[in-house]
Amino acid sequence: MKPDIPFRASAPFTAAWQHFDVAVDARVMTITLNRPDKLNAITFDAYADLRDLFEELPHRDVCDAVVLTGAGRSFCSGGDVNEIIGELIQMDPRELLEFTRMTGAVVQRMRECPIPIVAAVNGTAAGAGAVLAMAADFRIVTPATKFRFLFTSVGLSGGDMGTCYLLPRLIGLGRASEILMFGDAVTGPDALAIGLANRCVEPDDLLATASALARRLADGPTLAYRTTKLLLTREADMTLHGALELEAMTQAHLMQTADHAEFHRAFNAGERPNWRGR
Repeated sequence: MKPDIPFRASAPFTAAWQHFDVAVDARVMTITLNRPDKLNAITFDAYADLRDLFEELPHRDVCDAVVLTGAGRSFCSGGDVNEIIGELIQMDPRELLEFTRMTGAVVQRMRECPIPIVAAVNGTAAGAGAVLAMAADFRIVTPATKFRFLFTSVGLSGGDMGTCYLLPRLIGLGRASEILMFGDAVTGPDALAIGLANRCVEPDDLLATASALARRLADGPTLAYRTTKLLLTREADMTLHGALELEAMTQAHLMQTADHAEFHRAFNAGERPNWRGR
């Protein structure tokens, strides 16, 4: 982290994350949900830490791409049945709303974080686990991957953590309606076919493929990638007129950057650009 991070005052950054593993290698951060004995089921604290991590990342200079995965044979089986659902039954309406807003904030922070996120979806991604994968920018799966949107199966709305907003935009309204209402499993190959996944690879190649994609992002024109992610997020709720104006202003800004000038220099020199993210 650079010592001169702009516009950072009294609030400290989190020194260590206790509820999942975080490692950074040459500007690629890997977040590993690490409760393999529980199929990486999420706890209250893990939700809160994910929310806070993706809130902090845009203000830190530690990575240019993120890989999100799970330890063992599962990506994430959703909220822990005993540690979360058992507790929720005892909560009053105000506490329940605080919880559901917190889980939604995880997705909001992931989508608003300009750093691209690659989900390496090993095994089961169920409930909140499926939503975490969906909130990433890229999803790499295997033939053994199974997405399960199980909210109606436990008597709740299929619209949880922004699912009814995000899933139709990925796969269309008709398919999203069927998946969210019935909760049937979507395998890795089927996810690839309907647009829920970007790649389907063999299990032994999963993490390497996701890491290679993240490396490509981290080694490329990172400012251009970050801006593209923000435009994809912002323009989802805009009119065409507003989107055209936002894109025009954004392009005019990026045309003044060092990276754009570097492309021109490298092109004429017959070299690969030396991207700086500036």
